[in-house]
Amino acid sequence: MTSPLSVDPETNQSPTALLGFLKQCREAARRARRAQLVSITIRVPALDPLAVLATIYEAGERHFYVERPSEDLAIAGAEAVLEFNASGPGRFAAVQDFVDQTLAAAIVVGGQGLPYSGPHFFTAFSFFNEVGPDEPFGSASVFVPRWQVATRGTGAARSTVAVANLVLAEDSDVEAACEKVWRAHQRFKGLGGSIGSRLFPEHFRDGPPTSGSQENGRSEGEGALYVNAVRSAVERIRAGEFQKIVLARAKDLRAAEPLHPMEALHRLRQRFEQCYAFSLANGAGQSFIGASPERLLRVHGGLLQTEALAGSAPRGKTPEEDFTLGEALLGSEKQRHEQRLVLDAIVQSLSPLGLQLEFAQMPELRRLDNVQHLHTPIRAALPVGIRALDVLSSLHPTPAVGGVPQAAACAGIRAIEDFPRGLYAGALGWVDGRGNAEFFVGLRPALIDGESARLYAGAGIVGASVPEEELAETELKFAAMEHALFAKS
Repeated sequence: MTSPLSVDPETNQSPTALLGFLKQCREAARRARRAQLVSITIRVPALDPLAVLATIYEAGERHFYVERPSEDLAIAGAEAVLEFNASGPGRFAAVQDFVDQTLAAAIVVGGQGLPYSGPHFFTAFSFFNEVGPDEPFGSASVFVPRWQVATRGTGAARSTVAVANLVLAEDSDVEAACEKVWRAHQRFKGLGGSIGSRLFPEHFRDGPPTSGSQENGRSEGEGALYVNAVRSAVERIRAGEFQKIVLARAKDLRAAEPLHPMEALHRLRQRFEQCYAFSLANGAGQSFIGASPERLLRVHGGLLQTEALAGSAPRGKTPEEDFTLGEALLGSEKQRHEQRLVLDAIVQSLSPLGLQLEFAQMPELRRLDNVQHLHTPIRAALPVGIRALDVLSSLHPTPAVGGVPQAAACAGIRAIEDFPRGLYAGALGWVDGRGNAEFFVGLRPALIDGESARLYAGAGIVGASVPEEELAETELKFAAMEHALFAKS
């Protein structure tokens, strides 16, 4: 995948050098008799990827953004130069084939050894293997962006890179391509002085993004229906149909004016630093945004990280109350049982891959701004031949968002829930050309379409669940996104 062509974008930053390089790439495409993905990475001044996205992306283009402030990492990309869609149970393998075929015809220069260098494949998998024809996002989609910008670290150790991706065939107009890449390069360099801060108020307003919200007709009385659904699920669990099922709600809201997803994301990343603030736009006007607390998997240097996250309790208003609520969560038989089901099922699903999993027997607390969960980190070295999407195919959907056993619980979800999940509780993330990957679960999200927003929240149901308590848990989860979209300050 690395380039045999003689160019160093770090030292040869001139349009003449770029044009000569692109001519070499066009010649490589002619010899190979196939188009080449050309990926150029350069260091740039410190940038905030979300601000870059808010500044230069086009509403009619696809984009992907994810940031986890607690780990000082963020990446954004937009405008697809290559894309692919798949569906059905073979969708993970199909996406992997697309990645492999693309990298086999890729010319990659610059950024060796830098985090997030080279092309990234931004990917989203829906909760179910199939989605309806009218859904805004497919069951599996992947795209390579025309541009991406990423940052990692803080202070002197902070590294920011910009990547330009383009596809060159033997008949491509390299002069036009050169002009476009050079113009983007100059624009990134110019942005450094004006939006280098993480907060930049000139791009993110502190005031309300809308004048308020109201529930659409579908959501009226929906809470009572959810209580009845939970009650029915508990009866089915006690009858032995499944051990756990995660039931979700959808709340439809409408604002008086178009919503501002970028401003909502800015609020989410400030408030939930341990979560993945994310956005995926389909290029047709809809975007799926949220702040997910749950890592699905991370692969870096051949090391896999995943986690079992389940069980919930609110945060306390005082340190004493917070401690008491946390200890009650750790000591709750019902919550511990729910989280252990998730852990055991993850271990079972990964066992065919030959992984030697490392994890603690006792869960710890994962404390977020408004809620706390039971959490067990899991680590393993990936055997040769096992890749991130192989693991993802085995993991998704985890019992934390589906249930136990998986097949019976998912059938129950289809029977009980009265709305399509789409990307809710799906798998979103990226893979790169070196085998690294990061995926998170599409939780605490909203589907934004102009003035409309559909919010999603769910709760894990076991035999000891109390329907009214599960309803309260989902309201707590809704509150974070409602505040981000409609906050007055």
